[in-house]
Amino acid sequence: MSLLNAKGPVGAAEANILIVATVIMLAIIVPTMIGTLVFAWWFRASNTRARYRPDWAFSGKIELVVWSVPLLTIIFLGGIAWIGSHQLDPAVPIESDRKPLRVQVVSLDWKWLFLYPEQQIASVNELVVPVGAPVQFLLTSSSVWNSFFVPRLGSMIYTMRGMTSQLNLMADQEGTLHGLSTHFSGDGFSDMHFPVRAVSDGAFADWVQGAKAGPRLDAASYGDLAKQGTVEAPRSYGSVEPDLFRRIVDQTIPKGPGPAQGADNGAPPTVKPKGGS
Repeated sequence: MSLLNAKGPVGAAEANILIVATVIMLAIIVPTMIGTLVFAWWFRASNTRARYRPDWAFSGKIELVVWSVPLLTIIFLGGIAWIGSHQLDPAVPIESDRKPLRVQVVSLDWKWLFLYPEQQIASVNELVVPVGAPVQFLLTSSSVWNSFFVPRLGSMIYTMRGMTSQLNLMADQEGTLHGLSTHFSGDGFSDMHFPVRAVSDGAFADWVQGAKAGPRLDAASYGDLAKQGTVEAPRSYGSVEPDLFRRIVDQTIPKGPGPAQGADNGAPPTVKPKGGS
């Protein structure tokens, strides 16, 4: 979960912005804290050398320092934010000599569906990507507004029903990272976590081959998957109905029921935390 221990170029760039911005802001905070202590110590009641000037009103030099330091800080922070927001635009592809992996993401109540259109497979609550290959995400929601975030890869982005958002990330080290939703979406929101496995090209090919042994994901099975509820373990689908993602976005497939479904009858929530009774 450490934002500063990035495992990809986007996360590393964002961590660098956080560190640089903090150092710039400390240029005001540290001198102010030191000045407060120095003034309190120098103008203490027992210091007879301190000069008290009740008629003092203005000093051009002091005004210059008081206003120039915050102004320079704002300029530096604004420059970093401006440059970083353009360089790290989620929709801008990552430069690489490798072919990007395309992944379509659907946020459900309360789980994540990952579609691999080129491999014609899908997985629920498990994202597997090859190390060193750019990943182009196309994201949407089946019902309510949600958010997709892998902290050590960087760039949280929202998912919304009836539209798509784009995100480009890349993992540069093998390992299992933590992905999650950061936007409250109902009773099962706390279980919307998923592992992100960054693996070698060979291991990715093996995973794809193993996933092909799973069942088919079509409109009917997607409808069952979109119902409110959590899943205890990741699952995979060996084939995907053509244009399924487009139909989800176009809403030609009925949308998910949303977390408010059934609330009018006063029935208690049916989703319980994992491990609960």
